Amino acid sequence: MTTNYSILRSRLEAEQKRLTEELEQLMASANPPDERREGSPFGKREEEATEALELEKRLVLEKRIKEQLIGVEHALHKYEEGTYGFCDSCGQPIDPERLEAIPEASLCIKCKSQQAKNARGKAPTG
Repeated sequence: MTTNYSILRSRLEAEQKRLTEELEQLMASANPPDERREGSPFGKREEEATEALELEKRLVLEKRIKEQLIGVEHALHKYEEGTYGFCDSCGQPIDPERLEAIPEASLCIKCKSQQAKNARGKAPTG
């Protein structure tokens, strides 16, 4: 199978645009802090709890989108440098099928598996 890196680059650029727009929409849709909902029969505490939950959900989604965007931008940067398709960890070529499935992949499957194994083995901090 021949990997067409220009097609993968186009997919990365489209994904970058989509994520950027999604992040902008998410940030624009956030309720201003002084905008309050009316009519809760349980008063201010319920309203504050609802607002806190909505804020937490929005922040988690925002973080996930930003992390995805960083991965896509990293892949595009590697493309510009001429290192796209090579593992960030071991420097070996990333399987073309992996890049077809995940164009922003920066680790070969062996290094990604090792990273996941190491992450599972860490003791919780706190």
